Formats: sequence, C-alpha cells, structure tokens
Amino acid sequence: MEYRYLGRSGLRVSALTMGTMTFGGVGWASMVGSAGIEEATRQVDMCLDAGVTLFDTANSYSAGLSEKILGEALGGRRDEVLIATKVRMRMGDGPNEQGLSRYSVIRECEASLKRLGTDHIDLYQVHEWDGRTPLDETLRALDDLVRAGKVRYIGVSNYAAWQLMKALGVSDRAGFARFASQQIYYSLQARDTEYELLPAALDQGLGVLVWSPLAGGLLTGKYRRGEAPPDGTRRFAGWTEPPVEDEGKLYEIIDTLVEVAAAHGVSAAQVALAWLLQRPAITSVIIGARTGEQLADNLAAAELVLAPDEVAALDAVSAIPLLYPYWHQARTVSDRLSPADLSLIQRYLDEG
Repeated sequence: MEYRYLGRSGLRVSALTMGTMTFGGVGWASMVGSAGIEEATRQVDMCLDAGVTLFDTANSYSAGLSEKILGEALGGRRDEVLIATKVRMRMGDGPNEQGLSRYSVIRECEASLKRLGTDHIDLYQVHEWDGRTPLDETLRALDDLVRAGKVRYIGVSNYAAWQLMKALGVSDRAGFARFASQQIYYSLQARDTEYELLPAALDQGLGVLVWSPLAGGLLTGKYRRGEAPPDGTRRFAGWTEPPVEDEGKLYEIIDTLVEVAAAHGVSAAQVALAWLLQRPAITSVIIGARTGEQLADNLAAAELVLAPDEVAALDAVSAIPLLYPYWHQARTVSDRLSPADLSLIQRYLDEG
C-alpha cells in the first residue's frame, strides 16, 4: 500500500480508504449495503491486512449506525487507524438537527465521538454546503473542536470551488484551523472536478479524497450496452447517484475499461480505480463493498499499474470539453500558467 500526505499537512494516509456507507443498512443506505458487525469486522480486517489506514464514515450513514458499527469493528485497534467522519445532513426532525451552525457542529461531534467509542476524530469533514450559516460561525466551531483536541484535522466535502475558496479565505484571515482536504465525486464517468476543484486543491495544498470512484457501480463492468442491469444493483433499486447525462459516452468508457482490464486479467473496477490513483492531486480513493469478495477486488487496485497508452485511451474516451475561460487561456496565455492551471489545460495544449 502506498501512503500519501494529506495536502500540506504532515499526515500520511493510505492511497485507498475504506468507506463504510455499507455498514448498517438503515433508511436510504439500505440501497448501498447492510453489513452488520460480523461482516463489517471481516471487511475491516481485510483492509487492515492490506495496509489501509483511513476509514471514512458520516453521522448520517444509517442514522449513526455506520459510525457505531465501525467503532465496534475496530475495537482495540482504534489507535492503529485514522477515522474520518462528517457533519451537516439531517439527523432528526428538530429544527436544528441539520446544517453547520455552531450548535449543530459541536452537538454532532459529541454524538459521533460517543458512537465511534473514541475521544477524537482524526478528520472531521463538513458534508455539504450550508448557505444559511455564516462561514465564520462554522469555521470557529470547527477551530474550537481542534483546539479542544476532539478533532485533529478538518475537511470539506461537496463544495463548489468558490465556496471552498471563500471558506479558506475566512480561515486564513481569522487564523482558524484550515481545511486540510476536500472529499469529492470524481470518476471516469464524470470529470467535472477537473475544471476548478482539482486546480484549487493543487493551488491551495489540499488533499483530495474521492467518493464513488466507480460511479455508483456503473464502472464495474456489470453494466453493458444493450443489456439489462443485473438484479440487486443500486441502479435497479432506483439509486440515481451519479446522474448520467450521456449514456452513449458512458458505454464507450465501459468498453475501454473492459478492454484494458482483459489485457491485465483483472476487473474493470480495478482499472477504474487505478486510473484515479495516478491522477494529479489525488490523495486517496474511497472504496466500499457489499461483500468481502468485492472489497478484495477493489483492494487489489492498489497494485495495478497501467501502461501510458492505456491511460491515454481512458483519458481520451472520458475527456471533457474545454469550457470558457479555459479555452481562451490555453490559446492566449499558456506561457504564463501555473501547474494548477495546466492540470486541466495541458492535454489540450499537447494536442495542438
């Protein structure tokens, strides 16, 4: 297992992170998985044996049950790993049981600590934007948790780039603890994050954690052109994350994945994960599975090395158009662009 620094922090994390949305199976999470303590412990053991050190959960996964199961599955091994969890989503019917107010952030942190059975959270992430709470209120509450030792690092998830930069500006100006990472959706199926979020991470020194790297199962090879999706899949059950805007392009990507996978004798899922692991700015890719067999397959992606021509083929079939102002910058000022700028534009410059 490779270990990478989480942005500018001194914290090193495994290139693969175990996601635990599949633990519990309460409410909407039942469409993802329903592992109980026995299966969860087996999967945690597999990850530890493979060298995984970061485990990601959220207070809203199965209404807190995911956190509880993770804490129990780790047991006395808590200090051998890093735990990341999140706050923001609705946790009850009361008017203050969602959002990022000081009340909610501190209250939910205390509840997560109790469920996890620990005295600190290694990476505490805001799960989503809250446009009704002033950023300085949220960030001061997070800073207080860091100063109290209840949280080691803070991160952000699912922010737009302008929201991320505004938050970093508030933290820098006020001297609050700064976000060390962002957790984003990124896959061959949708590379939108390359427009602004990945360049922002490179420019601001943020670690990047990737959720749903297999596009909700779409990139596993189970979905093929002209074939009905297999029974029991999330899509079959009505799961709609991520949305598919161009079905034809999706199947072209899957076809290329399957072709590359066949050349290596591995699954399409492993190829999709390996492609992400070699992308600029990516710190760790979050994997989760309903079964131990799926998890074992995903873990093997850490050892898969793709040839340059294979990466190029995957890049080409999944390429995104160069939007304004990027095409204008590429045509007129490419000689004075930073590495962060070029992370998106370089391919287009190379193609002329």
